[in-house]
Amino acid sequence: MSYDYRQIAQQILDSIGGAENIEQAAHCITRLRIALKDEGKIKHEQLKGVELVKGQFSNGGVFQIVIGSGDVDRVYAQLIDLAGRSAATVADVKGKGDNKLNPLQRLVKIFSDVFMPILPAIIVAGLLMGINNLLGAKDMFIPGKSLLDAYPGLSGLWQLVNMMANTSFVFLPALVGWSAAKRFGGSEVLGIVLGLLLVHPDLLNAWNYGKAAAGLDGQAIPYFDILGLFKIERVGYQGQILPILAATWVMSQVEIWLKARVPNAIQLLVVPITTIVVSGVLALAVIGPVARGLGVLITQGLVHIFEVAPVLGAAIFGALYAPLVITGMHHMFIAVDLQLITSHGGTFIWPIIALSNIAQGSAALAMFCIAKSATEKSMASTSAISAFSGITEPAMFGVNLRFKYPFYAALIGSACASVLITLNHVLASAIGVGGLPAFISIVPVHIPVFLLGTLIAVIVPFCLTWVFAKRRAWKAEPVLAQQSV
Repeated sequence: MSYDYRQIAQQILDSIGGAENIEQAAHCITRLRIALKDEGKIKHEQLKGVELVKGQFSNGGVFQIVIGSGDVDRVYAQLIDLAGRSAATVADVKGKGDNKLNPLQRLVKIFSDVFMPILPAIIVAGLLMGINNLLGAKDMFIPGKSLLDAYPGLSGLWQLVNMMANTSFVFLPALVGWSAAKRFGGSEVLGIVLGLLLVHPDLLNAWNYGKAAAGLDGQAIPYFDILGLFKIERVGYQGQILPILAATWVMSQVEIWLKARVPNAIQLLVVPITTIVVSGVLALAVIGPVARGLGVLITQGLVHIFEVAPVLGAAIFGALYAPLVITGMHHMFIAVDLQLITSHGGTFIWPIIALSNIAQGSAALAMFCIAKSATEKSMASTSAISAFSGITEPAMFGVNLRFKYPFYAALIGSACASVLITLNHVLASAIGVGGLPAFISIVPVHIPVFLLGTLIAVIVPFCLTWVFAKRRAWKAEPVLAQQSV
């Protein structure tokens, strides 16, 4: 089917306030990303009626229009031609959007920008750790035994998988250092070096810090004695986020300050060594201990809420996680998850996130069954598959939010499932794929309850979406808008 891309671009332009309202425009694989001078000029209802427009939302000061793969670049080419604008990159548009954010939104965006590039490494580690847990879990497949007990020949495979799974978590500060340095404008290589410094083998392993602090097993916290003037704890920060995130920001500021003042002829000699020495000492002596304490307070506060009022906490978080995805604030919970895994041996947040994703996929699946046009069926089915695989944006923006009641049904289903698993203290030992494969990353003893929660997250949104649709059927507005293709 051929489209008049120029006409579609003109209709989009008219709906967003005209060419004079555009600061910069770019596109990704599926969406137009536009930095607007005044988002109050957007005619949302008019934009909804434009052919090929599957959804619209604003995030991080950037207005985004969901078009779809293949068509978006053609619409974009016509749009910038009609608007008289030059082509821009997504980074350019994001930069414009950053200027419109308040301090909280900027903080959330920092977490998003830092964690998105390293998320594949974290997910892979989580999946491998899940497989590793299944191999070593007693009573999971054989009564009274694990697969390792029953088949000793698997021990070599288990050790190999265990090493692969732990790599991303052991050296997580190096990954964060690289990504954060890139985000803060520092040298990415120095970011990696600073991250590796915080997990150096000469430092006490972070997982043994609690024992050493308590004096258990004869352990004590070692120190660097600096000329008898002061002492620095020789403690590593494996698996921790806040220390390296703060330290990399400091490192980047030091490097930027030095580059502006050190002559070019000696920059290579002076800047890197000074940057690492200053930021490394500050990281170990000040930033690390303070950030570790802050991380402990955050996780203990979150744990306390779920211990005091588990039903309320689970219901609220289960219902609100999807709206947090819309704002982009959900990226902050990656750090909380990793902190919980490090300090409590597992996270109760990530299983709720996985169920929220599944609930959005179930609601989109129900819309596939209800839809009458081939276009809507195709959009709903592909969006549901994506959500069941852990990526909910197509389902939320393309289907559920568009028709509202599927989104509400998903929130209710997610809240119900979250209450069940929270009351049964379900934990994940790692972060994996936040969809149907999520059970792999759940602590094995909790997998049966999590699967029951998964069933609730599938059935409740599907049934509620169906019921809501039937109740709306008598209205003049159709359950799903019939759009020509």
